[in-house]
Amino acid sequence: MNRLEDRIVLVTGAAMGLGQAFSNAVANEGASVVLTDVNVAAGQQAAAEIVAAGGRAEFLELDVTSEAAWAAVAATLESKYGRLDALVNNAGFAAAGSVEDCELDAWNRTMQVNVTGVFLGCKSLLPLLKRSAGGSIINISSIFGMVGDQAAIAYNASKGAVRLLTKSAALHCAGLNPPVRVNSVHPGFVETPMVANAVASMPEDFAAEYMARTVGLVPLGRIAQPSDLVGIVLFLASDESRYCTGSEFVVDGGFTAR
Repeated sequence: MNRLEDRIVLVTGAAMGLGQAFSNAVANEGASVVLTDVNVAAGQQAAAEIVAAGGRAEFLELDVTSEAAWAAVAATLESKYGRLDALVNNAGFAAAGSVEDCELDAWNRTMQVNVTGVFLGCKSLLPLLKRSAGGSIINISSIFGMVGDQAAIAYNASKGAVRLLTKSAALHCAGLNPPVRVNSVHPGFVETPMVANAVASMPEDFAAEYMARTVGLVPLGRIAQPSDLVGIVLFLASDESRYCTGSEFVVDGGFTAR
């Protein structure tokens, strides 16, 4: 299939985990994918693997918290492509901590990456998305933007912000000519390096108990793999979702159904 033939798609946090899975998937559907990340070596390797498999991909270094870095990426896209068809705001940061023990540095870093990074991505690349006949912004939030967890206060707050940032942006972008669609994706627990690092930052006994309890709350009985999330991103990047904007797409194995 070539659902995204000749589309230009940019993915943040694309060096590993969900971002790498999204990049591989859109390339397999015919898109030219621009992988971005602060991890240059891993990002370059991820792009090279797509090219080696016959896809079209390139890597650009990007710190999503830097407005100047976003401007540089926008200038590169302008020069090479003249437009952007889909933006996947996937880069994220997670630090464990309750309202009582979350450190301010961890709180600030979480907000900078998860909220400011999404805002800057939408703002910086909207001029290029407006040149697409079906521009789409896909903001990766979380079920923790919808329900709370006692050990993830900063992550909860940041992903809740992404949820409503998406709706505000969707209302604005619906009035553009042509309109740009803006939707949020809310994964449950996914086996990625970010989740592994967050769990590793917990005390060992608490981490084991936390993960056992979490898996026990998933009706489908397992943690997701990145491949479980790619279908919804392909849908939102394609014309199949042409009447979807301001919506929340939950992929969580039934976690929030209780």
